[in-house]
Amino acid sequence: MSTNYCAVDLCDFTQKMKHVSRVVPEHGHSCSRVVQSPVKVIFALDMREYEVYTLKNGIRVIHNRVLTTKIVHCGIMLDIGSRDESPTNQGIAHFWEHMAFKGTRKRKAFHILNRLESLGGELNAFTDKEKILFYASLRDDYFERAVELLTDITFDSIFPDTQIEKERNVILEEMSMYHDDPEDSLQDEFDSVVFAGHSLGMNILGTEKTVRSFKRKDFRSFVKEHLDTKRIVFSCVGNISMEEVVRLAEKHLGAIPASTSKKKRLKFTGYKPKAVVLQKTVKQSRVALGRPAYSFSHENRSSFYMLTSILGGQGMNSRLNLALREKHGFVYSIGAQFVPFIDTGLFVITFGTDPSQVKKGIMLVKQELKKLCDEPLGVKQLASSKEQILGQIAMAEENNISFMIMMARNLLDHGRVTSLQEIFDRVKSTSAFKLQELANEMFDEKKLSSLIVEPIS
Repeated sequence: MSTNYCAVDLCDFTQKMKHVSRVVPEHGHSCSRVVQSPVKVIFALDMREYEVYTLKNGIRVIHNRVLTTKIVHCGIMLDIGSRDESPTNQGIAHFWEHMAFKGTRKRKAFHILNRLESLGGELNAFTDKEKILFYASLRDDYFERAVELLTDITFDSIFPDTQIEKERNVILEEMSMYHDDPEDSLQDEFDSVVFAGHSLGMNILGTEKTVRSFKRKDFRSFVKEHLDTKRIVFSCVGNISMEEVVRLAEKHLGAIPASTSKKKRLKFTGYKPKAVVLQKTVKQSRVALGRPAYSFSHENRSSFYMLTSILGGQGMNSRLNLALREKHGFVYSIGAQFVPFIDTGLFVITFGTDPSQVKKGIMLVKQELKKLCDEPLGVKQLASSKEQILGQIAMAEENNISFMIMMARNLLDHGRVTSLQEIFDRVKSTSAFKLQELANEMFDEKKLSSLIVEPIS
């Protein structure tokens, strides 16, 4: 199934990145109101309300009721990702995601794919560095069908040998297509530079060698080692009552045996800046500059997201876009991203340009970084930047499928979802001094790594 969907948070629903869901920083810390009973907790999110219920096996259910829609979005998110792999089984999480659609004890592949699509619904999945999500969107009349099917493919896959061979070829073709696109592959190649020697630096797709090696026993072993029902969330957004969501979760997910994983994630340490140049059969040079950044739980996360947005966010008025595209015409697109993980993060600037303009382009980027270090934003600049980000967040909050994914991720990583008002308050309280302080800490040229992909001479 497709792995191109980007799981996002309220701060950046519009960022999309290839095979990996690039998580953005506004993950939850608190809510505006809490009403607790022995079985569930109700949270008010200023504009949205969600409820949480925990099954006896540890799986948590989170639901946001929306009265104005006939479509329900729901998914099962597992706290398992490519960083949980080793060099010898690199790519197995992504392969598992594919194999979940290829047969269970109840169904063959055709019946899985046709179960919701025949009703106009959609069934999909993605794998990223830290999560796997199986999710569905369809008319709420058929909500139970989605819950039952998602439970079946997530927990009862049989990994048929014939399907493993077929899907192996599919993934190898996916890898070839991916590597043929320098814009797509640049990010993962830069990950391997920044996170050298760590699983965060490994490609989510794996390698040709590992993908060719996987057998049924490898999938079963990986699932058994990493599956932990307390680290699983069923998330739902739609016009369904919480009572109905709980009833169906108890009926289908409640029958899953409780399981616990003893696997611990290895923290990333020992970063050393590197400058790497690769030659490929491309016409345009691609450049990545960056370094490790803040984790999900770091107090500077929100402020640094704002700084990154000012530097190279999605707006055409970002500093990098104005400097390299509008003023000099060196690039078609340029952007900066902040990608937080559980224990670390990634800050990266990427752009493509003619090989003759690479050095000048890098020089212009570093000039913009230095300006943010040396010159605090003026009052009008700061106010304008805040309003732009607040508007993007407010619009993003209306995306139901992304809200469903965000709730699941927040609940796994923080046990709650940030209220919209709290996010607004964080943005509004960020000072020009704080942004300049972060710029001096994070944009130190000596601590930046670089990757340049250039045409073969």
